[in-house]
Amino acid sequence: MKKKNKYLIGIIAIIVIIAGALIISADAGSSKVQVAGSTSVQPVAEKLVEVYKESHPDAQINVQGGGSSVGIKSAEDGSADIGMCSKALDNNSSLQQYELGKDGIVIAINTQNQVSDLSDEQIQGIFSGKITNWNQVGGSDGEINVITREEGSGTLDAFESIVMGDSKIKDDAVVQSSTEAVKQSVSQDPNAIGFVSYAHMSDDIKAVNVNGVAPSDATIADGTYELQRPFLFLTNGEPTGETKNFIDWVLSDDGGKVLADEKIIKTSK
Repeated sequence: MKKKNKYLIGIIAIIVIIAGALIISADAGSSKVQVAGSTSVQPVAEKLVEVYKESHPDAQINVQGGGSSVGIKSAEDGSADIGMCSKALDNNSSLQQYELGKDGIVIAINTQNQVSDLSDEQIQGIFSGKITNWNQVGGSDGEINVITREEGSGTLDAFESIVMGDSKIKDDAVVQSSTEAVKQSVSQDPNAIGFVSYAHMSDDIKAVNVNGVAPSDATIADGTYELQRPFLFLTNGEPTGETKNFIDWVLSDDGGKVLADEKIIKTSK
């Protein structure tokens, strides 16, 4: 009887050990990193994940947009392991911040538009509705169609802070929910104007010089192009596990090469 009890106890112990090992293995294998937030940072994060997985094929990292406000909230409430944000946070924020680099905010117009330079006062006047025709700023006759971003967009917050000041964007401006949607609107309308991330500029829209300074890697890095903001990863506390591994890689030289390719500008501090 004693031998039988010992035998049973031995079997139970083995089952418990195996079950525990399986649970640990399943947890490790199903560990996913959720990344959410800024639609400006999103394509950059997706590229970072793509390259990271070349050397970390078992990594499971999901990236989704939603805007900078979503990135901040998701990091705060834990619904995302990493929040993406494209605006400076308040000084009293308790979130851990990891700056990927700087991004310029480009004033974008249609490629058919002959205007090449605007002052910050003219940009403010256009977006507030005080300037309504392109011939008021050296262009051809045509009513200016203003394209803006949705509330909660980090790009919008940065634009309002840097350019608009106390002025408000005109009420009848067309509101788009992503960088790509703004680009599409501007590319299809000869009289449109909007603002987009420097990292996502493309040949189907035209960048306007601001106060005589063209947006470029060099002018964003040295600060002479003043329309710029940070690209941030956010975590609630110190990251661990795959989240920490991924962020460490992003901030390494390998991650830096990807960021440079994506036109995210490193600045000397």
